[in-house]
Amino acid sequence: MPHLAHRPPVLGFRRRWSVVPVVSGIALAAALALSGCVGGTTGGASTPSASVTPGPTATSTAPAAIEFHPDGSAQDNLPYFDQVNRATLAAKPNAVGRDFIDALVAAGFAKKDMQLTVDTTTIGLKANSIQFSVRMGDTCLIGQNGADAGGYNSQVTPVLATGACLIGETRPIDW
Repeated sequence: MPHLAHRPPVLGFRRRWSVVPVVSGIALAAALALSGCVGGTTGGASTPSASVTPGPTATSTAPAAIEFHPDGSAQDNLPYFDQVNRATLAAKPNAVGRDFIDALVAAGFAKKDMQLTVDTTTIGLKANSIQFSVRMGDTCLIGQNGADAGGYNSQVTPVLATGACLIGETRPIDW
């Protein structure tokens, strides 16, 4: 056993070092072969290609502001209608019908083209949801808010055969 202890460690290093050039050679050959797949060649030399995606610049613009289009369709004005109504709810989470109508009038919609359902039931309890609308040509913007509606919702619908936007009892908008 003592003769094994005297075995020179160089033999172990030689085996390890003799493997390194072979592995390095294989890795280098693979890298050179693959580099031909990445980019084109010019005069036998490979040139890597890269794609650059431009990031935001100082000249980037913000999205266009949502605006009221008085001569536009209900569909054109739905984003603005929603913005006004969501702002009303943000300012007053328990908003009632008059709050929505007043905000829509202040935002530019014509009061004469609006309808509103009642805020209370026939026995004086708070309604589980209210609806309000704005007629724009032959289409209507309809908003609904309340527990039964799952919060605020809106849609664009055609005007009813009656010429109105809402079905059922509505209250006068006389303020």
